[in-house]
Amino acid sequence: MSTLTLESILNPEPLEPTRTITATDAATTVTFADFDISQPLKDRLSAAGFVTPTPVQAGAIPPALEGDDILATASTGTGKTLSFLIPMIDRLEEISKPSTRGAKNPILALILLPTRELAMQVLDSYFKICPTLKSDAVLVCGGLSENTQLEQLSRGPRLVVATPGRLEDFLRRRSVSLKDVDMLVLDEVDRMLDMGFLPAIKRIVQALPKDRQTMCYSATLDASIREIVRDYVNNPVRIEIGTTSKPSDRVELRVYTVMQDQKLAQLDKMLKEEEGTYLVFSRTKHGADRIAKKLEKAGHLTEVIHGDRSQSQRTAALRNFTMGKARILVATDVAARGIDVSHIAHVVNYDLPNGSDDFVHRIGRTGRAGAKGVATTFVTPLEKGDARKLERELKIKFQWHEADKNLEKEQRNQPIDMNNAAGGDLLQMETRSWKSGDADSSSQPTPQRSRSGGGNFGRSNSGSRGPAGGGRSRSGPRNGRGASRGR
Repeated sequence: MSTLTLESILNPEPLEPTRTITATDAATTVTFADFDISQPLKDRLSAAGFVTPTPVQAGAIPPALEGDDILATASTGTGKTLSFLIPMIDRLEEISKPSTRGAKNPILALILLPTRELAMQVLDSYFKICPTLKSDAVLVCGGLSENTQLEQLSRGPRLVVATPGRLEDFLRRRSVSLKDVDMLVLDEVDRMLDMGFLPAIKRIVQALPKDRQTMCYSATLDASIREIVRDYVNNPVRIEIGTTSKPSDRVELRVYTVMQDQKLAQLDKMLKEEEGTYLVFSRTKHGADRIAKKLEKAGHLTEVIHGDRSQSQRTAALRNFTMGKARILVATDVAARGIDVSHIAHVVNYDLPNGSDDFVHRIGRTGRAGAKGVATTFVTPLEKGDARKLERELKIKFQWHEADKNLEKEQRNQPIDMNNAAGGDLLQMETRSWKSGDADSSSQPTPQRSRSGGGNFGRSNSGSRGPAGGGRSRSGPRNGRGASRGR
């Protein structure tokens, strides 16, 4: 493996792709029936409602079917999940059939993602295409029972969908073998690196055969990411179907200058005046809970997800939001990585994000699949400079608005601990057994709090919130891969 140095970042060597496919190249009139995949798979795709591939699918699936490595940059909502699942399913069906007689199958395919929500959604997509093979794929991630996952692994699944942390732990304990993996997918590479998973990913990849097919997907592909993925792909086909280096032109970008204690009233005003679903971002878990409580008290159907919520609570919240039982979902950045909902009309940055990357990822949840969307960011007068910096960095232009100065002010009954204020979300003074802040992370211990709520937008109300073609001729190695694929 090459060493990442300052020189290699400033002057990276090219990735030497075999060829590059852009959105224009992929914009054809093909259907899934035109791909060189098995007829049963074509039939299942049709039955599941998949007819016309998106550009990233049209670009990535054909070379992936030939065994090429893939390096793709594609923004959220482009259909990238199917772009790696379809070649993977087709390959699994070609090289091996799942055992039905109790014999243990080796793990042949591995998908790594940054969060358990994303992993669960990928697994759901797999089961949608392969409904009769539910024992053939296993979810391995934190936040769920280790014993259950180990028991499922012992049955010999051919596909593992995992987050790096838990899988690395199983590897270290020799509870899982990856020596037969033929296909590796690294999805949302940029986010996995942002979340500190690089050491775990390196250990996992070292446990895989060098003779494998690798597909890497990232919203961005800066020099440091290119240097890392260089070690994992071999002469990849580059797929460039847009990146999240700047917001989509379909998203209307608004900024409201508003006092901190009037943010809830401004949000309530928007909810009453503008229809559609809302995804509201808070920088902290405590802030997310508080916003959700106040919105519910104001009569809005609201759900909340963050790292302190149990997996069942997060799943239920996402389900209710997706099915329209809740109009609003309040989330933190980490938890929101698992949100894949097509109908979000509004994204609201209740707190400013930590940087331009987080801003782009947040608002990428609206304006998806050709739809229009609205992204609204609340800034206090002191935060105007930060919003102007976002404009400069992303080369965008906000529509600036001044909030009504007569909006109702949120009332707080307790003194404010300025040391615990984060992102403009001034926290109430509270007893904590954990002192390192409240930024969301599923691996952090849960703060022990004594809570009190409030009336209108904040007076006290005790209690906690509840819930390409016809014939196939691929008997020999594909792209030099097969019985004697060498790297």
